[in-house]
Amino acid sequence: MTVPWNDVDTVLLDMDGTLLDLHYDNYFWQRYLFQRYALAEGVSEESVRAWLLPKMHDLRGTLEWYCLEFWSGLLGRDVGRYKEEVADRIGWRPGAREFLEAVGKSGKRRVLVTNAHPRAVDIKFRRTGLDRHLDAVITAHDFRRPKEDAGFWTALGEAEPFDPSRSVLFDDNAAALAKAREYGIERLYGIVRPDLRAEPLRWDDFPAVEDFDAFTPKVDTTAQPR
Repeated sequence: MTVPWNDVDTVLLDMDGTLLDLHYDNYFWQRYLFQRYALAEGVSEESVRAWLLPKMHDLRGTLEWYCLEFWSGLLGRDVGRYKEEVADRIGWRPGAREFLEAVGKSGKRRVLVTNAHPRAVDIKFRRTGLDRHLDAVITAHDFRRPKEDAGFWTALGEAEPFDPSRSVLFDDNAAALAKAREYGIERLYGIVRPDLRAEPLRWDDFPAVEDFDAFTPKVDTTAQPR
């Protein structure tokens, strides 16, 4: 399984769980935030979980779920600063950096499309240098719509003109992939193990990438220009 690179001009890439190890975000949202907030408030972690988990469940897939400003307002604490405290857990997924370098050398446009809040994006860029391997960065907060919303893809097409028939999207979010397919992007790939310390995901509706090494572009230089 690979990408027909001679038929691709634009490579759309998710960040967390696709290029970067999702362990950092899973650790933060599933453990550290509860522990840190409980310590700051002088209450039990169990009471924080009982109060906060239902709110998280209800907001999953919405822009608020991904918004550090929203969570900071709800908690009355600087959640972005909390994320900085465990930034040492941020890391690349295997082969992702080399993949981006190869895509760039092949002449394809590399566009990051992420639900992450701009402050979270900045933390990860500073930690990894990911931005040095991209041609454009688009966050859901630019459009006020998450990738799980069809409107995100319409807005993306207006802000970053690309031909869906000559594009490919890599994303660990099945709902986002489904909306991208509705928009007309045909080449769609999930990620087998977004969190390198967790069990692999099962993909039924999309092919999935286990290692980016197998997807490194090998462009046919003898192909006739379009």
